[in-house]
Amino acid sequence: MSSQNRLAPEGAEVQFDRLFMSFSFNIANDLEAALKTAGSAGGLDPAAFEPEVRTADPAHGDFQANGVLAYAKKNKANPRALADKVVSALSEDLKTAADVSVAGPGFINLRLRPAALASWLTQHLTPTALPQAAGQRFAGKRYVIDYSSPNTAKQMHVGHLRSAVIGEALSRLIAFNGASVVRDNHIGDWGTGFGKLIYAYNRWLDREALANDPIEELERLYKLGTQATPDGSPELDEARQELVKLQAHEPTNYALWKMFGEASVASFQAIYDRLGIRFDHTLGESFYNDRLEPVYSELAAAGIAVPSEGALVVFHPEHPRFKTQPLIIRKSDGAANYASTDLATILYRVNHFKADSVLYVVDKRQGDHFEQLFLTARKWFAHTGRALPELVHVDFGMVLGDNGKALKTRSGENVRLKDLLSEAVDRAFALVTAKNADLPESERRAIAEIVGIGSVQYADLSQNRSTDYVFAWDKMISLEGNTAAYLLYAVARINSILRRVSDLPVAGGADPGTPDSARHPISDGEVKLARRLIRFPDALRVATDTLRPHHLALFLYELAGEFSAFYTTDKVLADEADVRARRLGLCRQTVLVLETGLRLLGLRTLDRM
Repeated sequence: MSSQNRLAPEGAEVQFDRLFMSFSFNIANDLEAALKTAGSAGGLDPAAFEPEVRTADPAHGDFQANGVLAYAKKNKANPRALADKVVSALSEDLKTAADVSVAGPGFINLRLRPAALASWLTQHLTPTALPQAAGQRFAGKRYVIDYSSPNTAKQMHVGHLRSAVIGEALSRLIAFNGASVVRDNHIGDWGTGFGKLIYAYNRWLDREALANDPIEELERLYKLGTQATPDGSPELDEARQELVKLQAHEPTNYALWKMFGEASVASFQAIYDRLGIRFDHTLGESFYNDRLEPVYSELAAAGIAVPSEGALVVFHPEHPRFKTQPLIIRKSDGAANYASTDLATILYRVNHFKADSVLYVVDKRQGDHFEQLFLTARKWFAHTGRALPELVHVDFGMVLGDNGKALKTRSGENVRLKDLLSEAVDRAFALVTAKNADLPESERRAIAEIVGIGSVQYADLSQNRSTDYVFAWDKMISLEGNTAAYLLYAVARINSILRRVSDLPVAGGADPGTPDSARHPISDGEVKLARRLIRFPDALRVATDTLRPHHLALFLYELAGEFSAFYTTDKVLADEADVRARRLGLCRQTVLVLETGLRLLGLRTLDRM
């Protein structure tokens, strides 16, 4: 049997009967270039022909190019005939590496031969090569990612979950692709609410409660202050005076405000630690107080902002809604608002962070705000001659209860995020105990922390972020279906296999070029698993380019399923040395991809479960 019909074990130097095209990390890009060259040789206009290579239905091949159809339609030509021309003009090296065929009205299907699969796996799926290859796409670019952004003096609740986990996953994905990423937690730490909080603090503070759980006590006081200061009341006037003193940096009120912020950030950090989230900066709204005047003056001087009923506002006459629905950048009482600080923040991120792109991971209900904000920023920067970075609102839907409404407690309160995470860990502990009660309790609890937190993260990230989703414990923490527990168990199972053979060399077995190895051909299960692994770069690309982590989550789930099928049908620790080494190589490559993918989603992984 020709060596082109085998996969090589990890670490082995692959031998081939003849030279063929060597693929880079992203095979689709190589095929795109090869087909474009062939199209030009076959008479297609290279400026107009885009092959449009994508991963294919496995029944048809590994990759499919459908660009011939669009080209033929535009040029009133026969797409099948054009596809035949493109295929005929392909290099012999590519035809040796892949089986190429034309299907239907002109689809070009490409299926890599086992030798090409082996070459790609051994070249790119190693702990060193994988991050190096992936890190080329966005090298030299700088992203600022604005996510989480809770308000101080309040508990983080389930409504803060999506921004936090989606933002962290996107930060990791973009950084893995080579960009420099600045993680900025733009907390809400300024505004009229602090006058009410100080008003309540001075009257109803429970010092013991503050010492035991500061954020709990501050939230209680905030609610009391809000209830005690209705519109038009003398109490509201007193609260406003407290705010005026704070804005003037009166020492007592300013010290209280700083304490509120420090206690809040410490409370937030306890949750971020459990979620594995870190920020480079926590620059709240207060940070931009002294940076607002240039925003007002430049927008007014440019005629972009105009006075209206005592406020300074921006109309966009070309927009169907915003021509009459203004963006208020300074209120009639002279106070700033979200729009004011958001504009100042954009300018700071350009000047200080040198951002090429800024992503705002904020729920879709803020869509109008960001559309107006970005329109205003474009006009402002164009007028001043500044280069505006790419501004993207990464929106997301809501977390719902089984009643189809926003997830709440039975009393109608927001579900606190710390309570939700703790319940997830408790449920995971029960699952782990049922699966492996012989493990020491301390180990089961450590595993439960990873499985429980990961289950909450993955349940969110496996959904299309633009849609609402129903929070369901039974589906979330389960070893069946597309769950974190299922994927983490797959990782643990492969690590268990590898521990059993840790005394064997990495490559192991016979040299792949020896006659002995040729007597043990590759199995269908091995080929199917290898074909799934080569789709990893495309899953990374799609998840990153669309800013939708669920594409990566789906790939990982399908890979775990493919490995399970392979493990069921193929004896990994085969008697034949070359077969054993080859299959162990696939195990190592699979667990590398699973662990890499899960970590990019923000999950921690396990050696045993």
